[in-house]
Amino acid sequence: MRILDFLNEKAVSSDLKSKDKNSVIKELADLLIKSGQLKPKDRDPVVKVLLNREALGSTGIGQGIAIPHGKCEYVSELIGAFGVSKSGIKFDSLDGEPAYIFFLLLAPIESSGPHLKALARISKLLKDKYFRDSLKSADSEKTLVKIIKEEDIRRV
Repeated sequence: MRILDFLNEKAVSSDLKSKDKNSVIKELADLLIKSGQLKPKDRDPVVKVLLNREALGSTGIGQGIAIPHGKCEYVSELIGAFGVSKSGIKFDSLDGEPAYIFFLLLAPIESSGPHLKALARISKLLKDKYFRDSLKSADSEKTLVKIIKEEDIRRV
């Protein structure tokens, strides 16, 4: 599985404006709406699903990375959004550091395989500090997509 199998290029932001966990999750959900993958009426219930998942334990995995994710009836396949915060956001991360790199994943309720494969793929790629630094310093959505594509191909 590759990142661009579930990440729509229109659901990418190189400059997230949010300052806290709740608003960054909403901002990422808005990217899914902008890309046409999520209906505007489903935004609030989806955000609730994601925040309920956060209540179980933060998806801020450390090293400046957060992967908010959840399962819901509002999607028929695995979808994702991606964004970078230039200033960092307090996300209750495991290492206590702010998160800068955000992958949001939504999967259908009855799905588990693709959801878990996507989490594993993202985690594997983001272990590379050079890749993380490249994402954080990208100046446009086009550059972010190019970096992700290249890394996806390089690390089969």
